[in-house]
Amino acid sequence: MRVLELWRYPVKSLQGERLAEAELGPEGVTGDRQWALFDVDTGYGLTARRVPELLFATARLRPGGGDVDVVLPDGTVTGDDDRISAWLGRRVTLRPAGDPFVRPRYESPDDDLAEAAGATARWHDWQGAAGAFHDNADGRVSLVTTGSLGDWDRRRFRANVVLDGGSDADLVGRRVRLGEAVLDVNVPIPRCVMVTRPQPGGIGRDTSVLKTIHRERDGELAVAALVREAGTVRTGDVLEPV
Repeated sequence: MRVLELWRYPVKSLQGERLAEAELGPEGVTGDRQWALFDVDTGYGLTARRVPELLFATARLRPGGGDVDVVLPDGTVTGDDDRISAWLGRRVTLRPAGDPFVRPRYESPDDDLAEAAGATARWHDWQGAAGAFHDNADGRVSLVTTGSLGDWDRRRFRANVVLDGGSDADLVGRRVRLGEAVLDVNVPIPRCVMVTRPQPGGIGRDTSVLKTIHRERDGELAVAALVREAGTVRTGDVLEPV
């Protein structure tokens, strides 16, 4: 398997940046999911599960990597809470991972298939992983293969690494080298209503994606890994067993 694409998503649930090379460390791709938007009134972290509009803004690291810009759908580039709040129509604040006042608490529908179909769904809250704003403590880097994607647009699944190859499920439980980094591939990734959401670039709402994943793949697509040895990964690097 060879690396086709590398992606970093600096702000949770916003669009990200395609990279020619990426540094992998304990928190995954450097700068990935290092910020999130929080609702000021409820304290919840916002995701595109609850707020699909988030997928129409883009996040990018500023030169030097110490801060982040949000590019709103009208092209406005900002890091200002008031500007982002005006766009979303609710009071929000942009917070970094590691902020001592931030609890990574989110909302998800109890029934993703019902939510995707437009039915009324109950929502529950859940605690995210410590550190960067990843959903699962068992993975800091997500990988998906062209064999698993089939005809689906890889942008729906927001993986850090897109590999040219067969089934990514075959990697679970294995230790692999990717460029200079060594990864422990731990778990498949369960999929939620986010994969049905519309996105820029002609990706429309499609509830069949989630239905098919549940029907044919036990609700899972792509895999999550932890970084055992830090290092640089580049487009074109080959994934090899260790």
